[in-house]
Amino acid sequence: MKITKLVRTFLSQNQWFKNCRNLSSGAVKESVDCVVIGAGVVGIAVARELSLNYGRNVLVIESDSSFGTGSSSRNSQVIHGGIYYPPASLKGRFCVRGRRLLYEYCKQHGIPHKQIGKLIVATRHEEVPKLSYLLNRGNENGVEGLRMMEASEAMAMEPHLQCIRALWSPTSGIIDSHSLMLSLLGEAESHGTTFCYNNTVVGAHFEGNQIYLHVSETETVKKCDHHSQRHPDILLLPKLVVNSAGLSAAAVARCFRGINPGVIPPYYYARGCYFSLLSSKVPPFKHLIYPIPEDGGLGVHVTLDLDGQIKFGPDVEWLDPIDGISSIQNKFDYTVCADRAKKFYPEIRKYYPSLKDDSLQPGYAGIRPKVSGPGEGFADFIIQGEESHGIPGLVNLFGIESPGLTSSMAIAEHVATQLSV
Repeated sequence: MKITKLVRTFLSQNQWFKNCRNLSSGAVKESVDCVVIGAGVVGIAVARELSLNYGRNVLVIESDSSFGTGSSSRNSQVIHGGIYYPPASLKGRFCVRGRRLLYEYCKQHGIPHKQIGKLIVATRHEEVPKLSYLLNRGNENGVEGLRMMEASEAMAMEPHLQCIRALWSPTSGIIDSHSLMLSLLGEAESHGTTFCYNNTVVGAHFEGNQIYLHVSETETVKKCDHHSQRHPDILLLPKLVVNSAGLSAAAVARCFRGINPGVIPPYYYARGCYFSLLSSKVPPFKHLIYPIPEDGGLGVHVTLDLDGQIKFGPDVEWLDPIDGISSIQNKFDYTVCADRAKKFYPEIRKYYPSLKDDSLQPGYAGIRPKVSGPGEGFADFIIQGEESHGIPGLVNLFGIESPGLTSSMAIAEHVATQLSV
């Protein structure tokens, strides 16, 4: 459906239709209440929170043909405990709070999930101090039930495992992220949220305190290159905007004329590939198995789906920079090259030495939107309100990578509270 028709229907249904007029560019101009850019798990959670708990009329604009097609569906589908992140960081706070909200939501709404627990393992003596560091950090973050295990106890839990010590996290688990998003979306829609697919926010400008969002049909945007001047199909005049565009959040913000470019962080992209274990009668592991974290990620780990299928990943492959339009159009390469398995075998065999040759098959790949580059260390979520960029009613969400799925409902709480002040 064309956005002009959809928005007019949306406005009429919510009884705040305003007069529209043709602009010199041919676009029409419409007033709306709230716009969320991006229908990934965080964007959907924000829309649900604003509509359900704050009574806002929300329009979600998604450039793809459906919800959750980017990072939200290309990850490990793990519910994290909250161990890895510095105390008082947004990642630490939101992961712990989000985990608790997520488990409660799953129980109340019948979302498929399992609290199977996680073992973080040291396979060399020099890694043991890092386990102790993670234990202390997790305790500082309020993660429940953490304890150190000797190798014998860990390997009794997982007979195929090899380690010299392990950290047990009983609150970690797995979830069907698609079912979660579908449920959150359904609640949002039942409270008046409208999801508009195949439309892209291509820019914005500001007149006084009013944001003018420039929106075009995705097919129109695909015909443009980064040299083309883009004329929007419609200008939306929202009271509130949440830029939850995930991989393209920084690119979208850079298209906002009038925002200080200095407040937009540099973006880096890291591709992570997953390989599946060829079917076996009995899966070799019952719990999540994680090595010591590496630069840019948590290491090539073991995760399971809800049917018990084992997969390994993700690795970290830093990508070359991509231009803004390509980012907005999600023109990332998600190919999993079979040759990458050669790097997986030695990493996995550090903790699973009985892994057989030729037992890995290409699975899928995801892209992580990062605000720190190779070797730069930890970077927190960035949630930018008026105090950062000076624009009333605008919240930018940058660098929402792992633990974004676990944190989604806590991020939504925070954003809604920030906008309601």
